[in-house]
Amino acid sequence: MPQPRASRALSRFTVLDLTRVRAGPTCVRQLADWGANVIKIEMPEEPGAGEGLGGPRDGPDFQNLHRNKRSMTLNLKAPEGLALFRRMVEKADVIVENYRPDVKDRLGIGYEAMRQVNPRIVYASISGFGQDGPYRDRPGFDQIAQGMGGLMSITGLPGQGPVRVGIPIADLSAGLFGALGILTALLEREESGEGQWVQTSLLQAQIFMLDFQAARWLVDGEVPQQAGNNHPTSIPTGVFRTADGYVNIATAGQAIWERFCKAIDSWDLNENPDYRTGAARSKNRDALNAEIERRLAQFTSADLIARLNAAGVPCGPIYSIDQTFNDPQVQHLGIAQEVKKRDGRAVRLVGQPFTLSRTPSRIVAPPPALGEQTEEILLEFGLNREEIARLRSANVI
Repeated sequence: MPQPRASRALSRFTVLDLTRVRAGPTCVRQLADWGANVIKIEMPEEPGAGEGLGGPRDGPDFQNLHRNKRSMTLNLKAPEGLALFRRMVEKADVIVENYRPDVKDRLGIGYEAMRQVNPRIVYASISGFGQDGPYRDRPGFDQIAQGMGGLMSITGLPGQGPVRVGIPIADLSAGLFGALGILTALLEREESGEGQWVQTSLLQAQIFMLDFQAARWLVDGEVPQQAGNNHPTSIPTGVFRTADGYVNIATAGQAIWERFCKAIDSWDLNENPDYRTGAARSKNRDALNAEIERRLAQFTSADLIARLNAAGVPCGPIYSIDQTFNDPQVQHLGIAQEVKKRDGRAVRLVGQPFTLSRTPSRIVAPPPALGEQTEEILLEFGLNREEIARLRSANVI
């Protein structure tokens, strides 16, 4: 029985997925979740090997990364395997790979070679540092990109030393930008009729995600420093202790600051010249934060959040991840979606963070077993059962 598509939005596109670990699979997941025909191509001699840093095939990480895809095995190092891949490229729309730049050329599957097979192909490469330049052959890893991209220098408490972010933000961002680049190239192809090479890297993605912190340096020559839970420019914004825990409060701008003072019955703070303006609050941040915490000690977290939300002051609880998924708004949004695994047990995975009104995305299939759909896929590409049997006996698939 053919696997259902997750959406109709991208159902006309076929994607050949050569990626591993995280950044590449994150990119391809975006396409699979919106209905693209994603074919995950894996080496036949890897059963039980898991997915490298992604953990075992039946583990939560692999399950979340590889849903809505089909798998076939193919040995690209074998001449027959390369010939079969080229045959598939003729009918495909997209190739996604995250090999080191020299590896794909050595295998004969680089962009220039694939463009000769199919000029309409959109070829996406995700690497650690880029396809050229002095670091092109270095292996990429998320934490290395976090450090080189400046993120670890602004994360953590002042004077704490470098701190990594608790998620692989460079991997994830590179994957998302890769998907955005692919979609942009597919849109352009409708005008030109030609594909092109989409390139991104962990380092580029991490630097882009610095956003206003990067602009502080590029525009004003200011080197941002660690600020802990305090926002570096909107003050007071950060984590504040209450009678029974902690809350996040964001008083960005004078109007919200004044609403905050009224909401906690502390208008005198606004009348204090040390705190009256944004510049004054920035200069006296530590004293102001201490004074705010002293006054918030009379409120429980729930009472304070209710009071500040009623006053139009941005605030919220600080959840553990289990609490996040138990929040009524999170449950209403439906971002945790259920799918049945191969053994029939239900598992919940993280769905897409945006919606489309006519062509929604669903998690319709769990990750495939290694090579689960090899025969099905090759039949779709025009091979007959005799050819498939011969390729299997030769360990090409």
